Amino acid sequence: MTGSTALNASRRSAELTALSDGETVDIIVIGGGITGTGIALDAATRGLSVVLVEKHDLAFGTSRWSSKLVHGGLRYLATGNVGIARRSAIERGILMTRNAPHLVHAMPQLVPLLPEMNMASRALVRVGFSAGDGLRRLAGTPATTLPRSRRVDASTAISLAPTVRRQGLDGALLAYDGQLVDDARLVTAVARTAAQHGARILTRVAASDASRDSVTLTDTLTGESMSVSARAVVNATGVWAADVDDSLKLRPSRGTHLVFDAAAFGNPTAALTVPIPGEINRFVFAMPEQLDRVYLGLTDEDAPGPIPDVPQATPAEVTFLLDTVNTALDTKLRPDDVKGSYAGLRPLIDMGGGKKGESRTADVSREHAVTESPSGVISVIGGKLTEYRYMAEDVVNRTVQLRGMAAGVCRTRNLPLVGAPSNPVATLRSSADLPGSLVARFGAEAPNVIARASCSRPTDPVADGIDVTRAEFEYAVTHEGALTADDILDRRTRIGLVAEDRARAEDTAKEILAETAFRAGNRE
Repeated sequence: MTGSTALNASRRSAELTALSDGETVDIIVIGGGITGTGIALDAATRGLSVVLVEKHDLAFGTSRWSSKLVHGGLRYLATGNVGIARRSAIERGILMTRNAPHLVHAMPQLVPLLPEMNMASRALVRVGFSAGDGLRRLAGTPATTLPRSRRVDASTAISLAPTVRRQGLDGALLAYDGQLVDDARLVTAVARTAAQHGARILTRVAASDASRDSVTLTDTLTGESMSVSARAVVNATGVWAADVDDSLKLRPSRGTHLVFDAAAFGNPTAALTVPIPGEINRFVFAMPEQLDRVYLGLTDEDAPGPIPDVPQATPAEVTFLLDTVNTALDTKLRPDDVKGSYAGLRPLIDMGGGKKGESRTADVSREHAVTESPSGVISVIGGKLTEYRYMAEDVVNRTVQLRGMAAGVCRTRNLPLVGAPSNPVATLRSSADLPGSLVARFGAEAPNVIARASCSRPTDPVADGIDVTRAEFEYAVTHEGALTADDILDRRTRIGLVAEDRARAEDTAKEILAETAFRAGNRE
């Protein structure tokens, strides 16, 4: 079954009204991040009736705060987690070649060979990169999609990362990994693909009193509540999982990134990869990103205590990231060069660490677990973004088994997401005359963004110097479920990462929201 991929206020209202009639659905998924939307897609494509509820917006939590990398698992291989390494490489290949080739591309990672990097460290990186090539081959990902690693000379290293320190530079080691144009866009694509297959995706709907076969849903826009019956209730709320099931134990870990103008790094085309002094297998990355930015990350710090809606970078983390990257730069970066920052909390499973002398969060397993609480709620905790599809398959398999539901086999390994060339919503029109930034964010759907725009000057930028068009803001509202200016600025686009850019684009977001609501009202 395929239907409309458009998520918007009208569809949300109609689906909430229909849900209030008292039907029993197969699965209610709580949480609108990458894990929850992945579960909704997997279940819907097996023929199950699915409702996903999210109390804020799609990708509101951890799913928008990642490094935008689809890891091949090299780090996990180095620490002996062969299973995660192999699965990560396989899932990366599936995303890059089948699910989302429009959103995930090969990113060069450059490790500069500077004098303080001794021969043993260089050998370790070379062996690691060779192992990464082996993982790629094992996963069946062609070298045309993800090139082989190699050593490059100093001039090539400088061309890829122009601000790298030149004194003593003895070339560099170059490898490739998967990079998302944006993690929040992946979540939106998965959610819309789930809707295409019949799932009801409901944002601004809070869940409470969850049990084995029912949950209370509250529309946070109107305050109206209803009790909905289901054959299974799945908790996919990430670091907030214990709020739904208090029997769960998590150990959140904070990962922080800094945002720079790309010019501060000489407009690099490779991610500058800098070893953390005193660490064996940890690096910071200065990664070229959309909107002419570079993101520098990442930290891995215990984050005990209450879970904030929007975590904040600490001054110590900012200092750590700057100090580390500056070891590899000719011109040192200063705090004034930082244009923005973001931090996310990893939903790690509490293995009993966290006390003095026990394991760091950097050493805690990234495995996921599927549990059933005493109340009957099925929860998924742990895991990592790259493995979201595999995690969703595992959760739905377990749910179907536990509840004795009749369902088809998993179809997501070969399922193109919205925007992939082979998804039915893709247009046959050429993207050749469209802005490259638009195509990077929407793939084969890009012509539809312009063709379906009703706003004035659809191809104009939303503000001077920002390569997001007015049509993209409108599409966020009419097709991607954005209900507020924050949804547009902070999640459908990432303009909000830099406060100055947010301020310049906010009026346009509000204008297009108002115009779209007016037109929708006239049609009703």
